[in-house]
Amino acid sequence: MSVTVNVAEAKAQLSKLLDRAVAGEEVVIARAGKPMARLVPVAGQGRRPLGLLAHWAPYLDALTAPLPPDVQAAVEGEDSDEYGITKGVLPKP
Repeated sequence: MSVTVNVAEAKAQLSKLLDRAVAGEEVVIARAGKPMARLVPVAGQGRRPLGLLAHWAPYLDALTAPLPPDVQAAVEGEDSDEYGITKGVLPKP
């Protein structure tokens, strides 16, 4: 279905006309009864593709996974002495 509106009406009801165009209705804007423009929806309004960091996608699970218990203990300082030096790092002679 097609609807033709004059410029003044289009200015007053642009939001409603845009909604109708997005819904699939053809909206023609006319000046003095002569068609001047047509409102149509923009194609391709879906999910945006991964951009700059797309190559990180396979690693996201590993980056957000919990740390192993020994690493978590070291991060929390459980294996450190009173000076913050990790114990047991150097092998015994």
